[in-house]
Amino acid sequence: MRPQIKNYLSVTKKEWNGMVVLIILIAMALLAPYVFQANRKDNTINFKAFDKAIANADKTGDLTAEERTFAGDHKTTPVALFKFTPNNLPLSSWIKLGLTERQAQVIKHYEEKGGRFFTKGDVQKMYSISPVEYKRIEPYINLPDGPAYHINKAEPGEIIEINSADSARLTMIRGIGPAFARRIIHYRERVGGFYSKEQLKEVYGIDLDKYNQIKEGVAVDSKHIIKVNINTATFNELRRFPYLSFKQMDAIVAYRDEHGNYNALTDLKNIAILNDGILRKIGPYLVFK
Repeated sequence: MRPQIKNYLSVTKKEWNGMVVLIILIAMALLAPYVFQANRKDNTINFKAFDKAIANADKTGDLTAEERTFAGDHKTTPVALFKFTPNNLPLSSWIKLGLTERQAQVIKHYEEKGGRFFTKGDVQKMYSISPVEYKRIEPYINLPDGPAYHINKAEPGEIIEINSADSARLTMIRGIGPAFARRIIHYRERVGGFYSKEQLKEVYGIDLDKYNQIKEGVAVDSKHIIKVNINTATFNELRRFPYLSFKQMDAIVAYRDEHGNYNALTDLKNIAILNDGILRKIGPYLVFK
């Protein structure tokens, strides 16, 4: 009986080695979580430090580098102060000056809406720049000292005629700054003047909301429109109209050369690629002599 039990429980050397390896692997698997926990540094958020960061921001409007980390707005770009003119300053340059991308985007959005910096005070009034940050960059701003530039606006009920107004008078329109005034003049010179104030919606940046904001303060006097003689106009002279494609301009000249002068706007309807919508837009600018 004893030899049978001995034979049943006996193992070969190969089997014994396999059991040893298996025991070692099991022991390593059981110990692994404890080894990992012992060597891992807990990265628990310090909410006290976070609260302190927010409190400091409320008081000073600025955050230290450590506090920005807690606030989720850490700057990775090294700060490099340099002389600069804020108008049209690239986003990357604002970031180099120490602003976050979010702060710089507010400034660029201000410019896109027609905002412009005339004095250091105009920079200081930007709500995205804290008093601490403004104090740091103020010596490097290449603008004259002084309070924020104030543009006199038209009195309630005062109407600005947009075909004769210069840029200074256009900025008196409530909702129009220097940038929009320049765009209005540029577009006015291109088309030859406005025959309807709704054409302001064709000016870059003046969307429906902006137009509704300014339409009650503007008027159009069509006597200021510069007209084109359709019977003598060259292809290049027709290029001033943003309403016509090159193919349409070429067709106008070619039809005239083949059939003779136009006597009225209705004659242009004979050109298949000119529809009523286009004719309504270019009609006020044409004379037939």
